[in-house]
Amino acid sequence: MDMHTVVVETSGTTAQDVIAVARGNARVELSAAAVSALAAAREIVDALAAKPEPVYGVSTGFGALASRHISPELRAQLQRNIVRSHAAGMGPRVEREVVRALMFLRLKTVASGHTGVRPEVAQTMADVLNAGITPVVHEYGSLGCSGDLAPLSHCALTLMGEGDAEGPDGTVRPAGELLAAQGIAPVELREKEGLALLNGTDGMLGMLVMALADLRGLYTSADITAALSLEALLGTDRVLAPELHAIRPHPGQGASADNMLRVLAGSGLTGRHAENTGDAPRVQDAYSVRCAPQVNGAGRDTLAYAAVVADRELASSVDNPVVLPDGRVESNGNFHGAPVAYVLDFLAIVAADLGSITERRTDRLLDKNRSHGLPPFLADDAGVDSGLMIAQYTQAALVSEMKRLAVPASADSIPSSAMQEDHVSMGWSAARKLRTAVDNLARIVAVELYAATRALELRAAQGLTPAPASLAVIEALRAAGVEGPGPDRFLSPDLAAADAFVRAGKLVSAVEPVTGPLA
Repeated sequence: MDMHTVVVETSGTTAQDVIAVARGNARVELSAAAVSALAAAREIVDALAAKPEPVYGVSTGFGALASRHISPELRAQLQRNIVRSHAAGMGPRVEREVVRALMFLRLKTVASGHTGVRPEVAQTMADVLNAGITPVVHEYGSLGCSGDLAPLSHCALTLMGEGDAEGPDGTVRPAGELLAAQGIAPVELREKEGLALLNGTDGMLGMLVMALADLRGLYTSADITAALSLEALLGTDRVLAPELHAIRPHPGQGASADNMLRVLAGSGLTGRHAENTGDAPRVQDAYSVRCAPQVNGAGRDTLAYAAVVADRELASSVDNPVVLPDGRVESNGNFHGAPVAYVLDFLAIVAADLGSITERRTDRLLDKNRSHGLPPFLADDAGVDSGLMIAQYTQAALVSEMKRLAVPASADSIPSSAMQEDHVSMGWSAARKLRTAVDNLARIVAVELYAATRALELRAAQGLTPAPASLAVIEALRAAGVEGPGPDRFLSPDLAAADAFVRAGKLVSAVEPVTGPLA
């Protein structure tokens, strides 16, 4: 099978496949087993639809209107209507990768054979993804219960050839025109299909999967920048000794300490904290330096727990009602987003704390009273030059926003649907603010990188020798267009280049030839 093709089976999917489709534009195919499961479940739904007894989602209304039995001639209209009425999102467009993840994850559940959707509807979902058609989905409209209703409804609307979507060329056009241009026939929804396309945690789950991928890279980058700052501040690496972390065996803490220790190997700057550098000899480094493995590591362990939740949800079939293997169609509450919402909020908390400790080290590098021999604000001619003074302001503003974003969305709930849906997860909101937090965190780490590398070059000018890994970072960063010490200049381009360097994984790739693979 082509490496750029993801095959959708009946048993869930992986985080790697979600990212391949959402970010890598991988093609999607339905397996033969998935097509068979779709057909078998559809037979059950068709049989129930032919019976006189009402079945929720098949021959009834929805939500607070579920008590009405819908006659056969109105059922196709019912399915169309639920999609149209629920496509009620407002606000800015959601990012393309989020929409692709959402669509792929809905297809994953549909293909499980638990939803009763016909194979041709599932195939159309795959065709739309493969054609590069991306429904216009809006920021607001999901309460994270009964699934991400409005976002999924906008996607289902595209399958019907209605609403707006972005074409493969990036232009937004009517969905019907885009389908026609790609030779895709709009779907005519039948019993239960409209409901099945809307009822899942797919949006919040897709954003969780992508946030985890981004945060793993940022945590490794933050271990590196913490090591660079420790080195530039003439700190001690003795606090990173494995035996110290073995007696408090949190896995993430040990991994972060090991990363830092390997970055610092061979440094001529560490261990000089007791020397006379113009201030009193130090017995211990400040917490933001000494406790970096404990803070970074606790975040790593939180990521590990969130990944467990994500994997469980990736293996789930979320719909209401669901078709069971014994032929029953049963209502349930699996669409409630609480498990996903909680870890989304937890990740925003640890990201904020990582940003906070990172900024404290940056501030220490710039303060002549605490930097142990570095010039004020790492300026070339302090007083004439301001150095990195305002770069730290920018970092501090980002940290302040991170703290606001750490307030849990999942602690809130607001009733809807005439009190039928009287408790909701707010998981979509948790995911949206986490995306902003991850974005900010990359910038915060980039500012520390910018300050720490400048400080190390200033130390080198004092006759001290940074670690080989540190020198590799400085060389790669300068090659990427980020300038070193010197008179004041327009800083924003340097900071943007450092940000791009971190996001692209180039910080990690710069040190690993020296350190070996980092955790």
